[in-house]
Amino acid sequence: MSRLLVLLAVVLSCASCSQPGQKGVRVVAGLYPMAYVAERVAGDNATITDLAKPGQEPHDLELGVRETADVADADLIVYVKGLQPALDDAVSDTSGDTVEALATLSSGPAVLPGTRPVRPIDGDPHMWLDPAALATVAEAVKDRLVAIDPAHAKDYRRNAAELRDDLAHLDSEFSAGLSSCARRTDVVSHEAYSYLGRRYGIDFESLVGVSPDAEPSPKHVAALQKLIEDQGLTTLFFEPLAGADPVRSLAGDLGLKVAELDPIEGLTDETSSEDYLSLMQADLAALEKANACHEKGDS
Repeated sequence: MSRLLVLLAVVLSCASCSQPGQKGVRVVAGLYPMAYVAERVAGDNATITDLAKPGQEPHDLELGVRETADVADADLIVYVKGLQPALDDAVSDTSGDTVEALATLSSGPAVLPGTRPVRPIDGDPHMWLDPAALATVAEAVKDRLVAIDPAHAKDYRRNAAELRDDLAHLDSEFSAGLSSCARRTDVVSHEAYSYLGRRYGIDFESLVGVSPDAEPSPKHVAALQKLIEDQGLTTLFFEPLAGADPVRSLAGDLGLKVAELDPIEGLTDETSSEDYLSLMQADLAALEKANACHEKGDS
């Protein structure tokens, strides 16, 4: 028997198994931001499984037998297509309902006051760094949960409204915090901040592309060095899952500080007690400090 058939047999035998403590609607999320939305909207009426564990790089997600069974048995899957190929493959083989975050953006209405519908950005799946985009996903999750479990529709609508209010407040904090900055360019370790940059008028340049494991070319590093000197940048940003090593050499060569900017792809052991809102607020504080916001003219 082939390995694929063996795996399928094990999954089928386990697909209807309930994990200890599992209750209500069974929701699987591809990575932390999607799990956060599901948890906030579902409340106590669902069991949420985040496939990317704390400290795990979600781009590199691999599904074992247990995880494959969770996907197969889910009532609802909330994920970002193209970010985790293993999950994309598993989702295509399931019959459960789905919320595909990027597709939701292309068809969803504006759900935060004063915002327009959020357009997808080609090549960057990190849509959750725009609170207005995440609010649109939350609205879609609410609609799916109401359809799956109408008995708790009132709870889902109330929870979604509370999350929408929190995201609107976060959006206002970012808009005010980044409204007046001496610098509006930042260099980061990998390409994850296009949505955040577009929303708040910050130009993010990265050492590597969407894959954090790639290596920058000497030509690209030279171009970044010139940009840093021309713009008078003082700080290079690293990410908590990857650590500071990807930017430390360049920062040392140019006498720059290094600071953490979290794309919130997943939690770490150090941030396991935080949530999306507090991590975004920490990012805002880091950007305000690096860019001398509210101190225009400083360098």
